[in-house]
Amino acid sequence: MRRGVIFALIVAIAAQFLILTGLFVKAQVPFLTGEPIHVKTIPVGPRSMFRGNYARLNYGFSEIKKSALPTDRLVRQGEVVYVSLKQSGSGLYKFSSASLQKPIEGVFLKGRIANARPWRNHESYRVKYGIEAYFAPKEQALQLEKDLREGGVAELMVAPSGQVSLKSVIGDVRAGNQ
Repeated sequence: MRRGVIFALIVAIAAQFLILTGLFVKAQVPFLTGEPIHVKTIPVGPRSMFRGNYARLNYGFSEIKKSALPTDRLVRQGEVVYVSLKQSGSGLYKFSSASLQKPIEGVFLKGRIANARPWRNHESYRVKYGIEAYFAPKEQALQLEKDLREGGVAELMVAPSGQVSLKSVIGDVRAGNQ
């Protein structure tokens, strides 16, 4: 009986380790298989007492018009949406189109609808991609806050699946003029 308990404990520990390893590997996929793209970003807030020093970021494709999703049904909260991006003349990527089906080609991001509640009468959906916060040491976060007052550029790593990770954020004079 004691062997059974020890075996069950070892299996439980191994399962937790494998789950955590899987989550870590999944988060690294864009860095390993993705291509870098640059997008305009606008900072929203610099620090949190509980989460540390970070900048909350907003993108031009964080909010998409309801008409951009060609659908004859209601879009649900948390539903996956794919947002295609196209490169502008300045080299930055901008919103091109949105779909509930995964695109076959091109640069696209996989996100989730964050505000599809039926009682809201907004003309757009908020989309979350998991790249809305950039964490940094205190000094770097304070400098970033100053540099991003007029906007900045975020370097994203986009995997072929649409999974995206935020690599870096820099202040950029081009960003304020886009």
